[in-house]
Amino acid sequence: MHQIRFACLILVCLIPGACALPSVFAQSEVEQVRTILGEEILPSQVALFQVREYILRHTAEPPVPTTAAEWTAQSARTRQRLLGEVVFHGWPRLWVEAPPRFEEMGVIETGQGYRMRKLRYEVVPGLYSAAILYEPDRLSGKVPAILNVNGHVGAPGKAVEYKQKRCINFARRGILALNLEWLAFGELSQPENSHWFGSHLNLVGAQEVGLFYLAMRKGLDYLDQHPNADRGKLGVTGLSGGGWQTIILSALDDRVAVSVPVAGFASTRTRVEAREFGDLGDLEQNATDVLEGLDYPHLVAMRAPRPTLLAYNAEDNCCFRAPMAKPYIYDAIRPFFRLYGKEAALAWHENQDPGNHNYQLDNRVQAYRFFSEHFGLPPVEGEIRVDSEIKSYDELVVGLPKDNLTILGLARRLAEALERPPIPSSPDTRTAWADSERQKLRTVVRYKATEVRRAWITASTKNKEVESFSRLFEMNNGLYIAGTFLKSVRTPASAPATIVLHDKGGRESAPVVSDRVNRGEQVLAADLLFVGDAWVKSEPFAHAQILEAQGDRTIGLQAAQLVAITRWIQSCSGAGKIRLEATGMRSQVAALMASALEPDLYSGVFVHEGIPSLGYLLEKPVQYSEAPELFCLDLYKEFDLDRLAAIGAGGRVGR
Repeated sequence: MHQIRFACLILVCLIPGACALPSVFAQSEVEQVRTILGEEILPSQVALFQVREYILRHTAEPPVPTTAAEWTAQSARTRQRLLGEVVFHGWPRLWVEAPPRFEEMGVIETGQGYRMRKLRYEVVPGLYSAAILYEPDRLSGKVPAILNVNGHVGAPGKAVEYKQKRCINFARRGILALNLEWLAFGELSQPENSHWFGSHLNLVGAQEVGLFYLAMRKGLDYLDQHPNADRGKLGVTGLSGGGWQTIILSALDDRVAVSVPVAGFASTRTRVEAREFGDLGDLEQNATDVLEGLDYPHLVAMRAPRPTLLAYNAEDNCCFRAPMAKPYIYDAIRPFFRLYGKEAALAWHENQDPGNHNYQLDNRVQAYRFFSEHFGLPPVEGEIRVDSEIKSYDELVVGLPKDNLTILGLARRLAEALERPPIPSSPDTRTAWADSERQKLRTVVRYKATEVRRAWITASTKNKEVESFSRLFEMNNGLYIAGTFLKSVRTPASAPATIVLHDKGGRESAPVVSDRVNRGEQVLAADLLFVGDAWVKSEPFAHAQILEAQGDRTIGLQAAQLVAITRWIQSCSGAGKIRLEATGMRSQVAALMASALEPDLYSGVFVHEGIPSLGYLLEKPVQYSEAPELFCLDLYKEFDLDRLAAIGAGGRVGR
């Protein structure tokens, strides 16, 4: 009887993948492996520090002044590049160049020397926004005009009290004041207008910052074409996200004569070093490639010699504290205005009352004075009291179409129009096609090969015939990843090897790792950049957006890391092609990406709990914070998972 059982066992083992004797190599148990994989290799503070160091190494230094003529020419080139290659990347030219389409939806006569016109306007086809024009009653000739943009004000939107007071004061002083609504707030407060859904626009090939730019530029277009607006006296101002809009529009559109951004931006160095005082901003503030080779100080310098007041708050409880922001965006930039003999045109104001994140009375008065001075209006002593003139949210409702598109809705519509050439079925054309697609993929994910500089051994175990080495992989680009190498003590160095990835980190990959070890394989459980315990208490998405703003692609960095540790395993053993096993959509895409980029390294990719298509990110929808690396600019426009598999290691994707 024992002989019969043994014979049957041999027969079963001859069937590939069906051997019933895993204990021939080891007797690892899932909980044993889970304990090993749960050991800390890369402390969270170290992980955070090395990513910050990486960002700071890639942060552009403040520009150096030369001559006025040279800086004017350089500013023009930078402006053209940012608009053409970054801001409007992927946007239909007809949408970008379309004239402003504003529709009047009603008028409020105040009896206080000004009226309020309710306006609805098209940002892009199918997506409308709202605005209120504060217009002096008696308009004759040409008068200054100021665009007032919103920050992250929540539900009130354009009706927020301090913004109403500012616009009323401008109008009562003879200035046209246009108050714009902003995506995700006020009448545009639908959940699918969350700014993080801008990542879904990136995915389908339309640079998300382009939508935000068009929304505010249309307002400037409207003022520029107003029959009573003095086109030489156009201004922009706003708080927080409105301050960011102000500097972006003011730097990239030379129609803006006077600019007053309030607590809206700082240098990347300040934001990274001062992490405890605020966040790193929303996606539009860190748009893909916008910080490649430059930084926010460059945008301020591009304002020279046009009058610019930088207003910040001494103890800002949100972001961009005045003393920390000032050295890079004011002190370092004054010489540029000096080149033109206009050093006083760059002004600085530090608010100490109330000193928090605000555009309250002190900051407003500073703005009134600055605009009045540079528009040639009478000096301003203080604010006109207008408390009784503040309108309710309902009174200021303009009314938008019921089927108005949202940011996510627009991304889905653009996705529906995507067309990719079919994957060739003929072997004769498949190789050349795959090579061409691979080169395109390298460009899309900004692939830059890296190497393991050093594989630190941080711990080891040997129990129940299973040995392990915990390793900290130091890449030659300065980034680190954690990994644990396991095998049976009986497994030869030439045995097959598998790299195991899991969206929730190495600890959760214990069942897969244990199974592969018991099959006699060498196994490396790895946590790529922004994955695993090292990032549980941090916000990887906040740092991922900075990396992408500086010209990297997070998924490209992850793929390069995976390729590097693959080569490391091959160099340290006699293993041939490496098997990849991934659990979760993040690990799935990283594995498929590495295999597609370097197919000769891998024998196949096997996926658990994956997604059928990148379109799933739009359909569910997946939040940016859940998988920041997947929202790579142009990725879904050019590729889907079947395409990655087809140009990868034989397209062998299993479940």
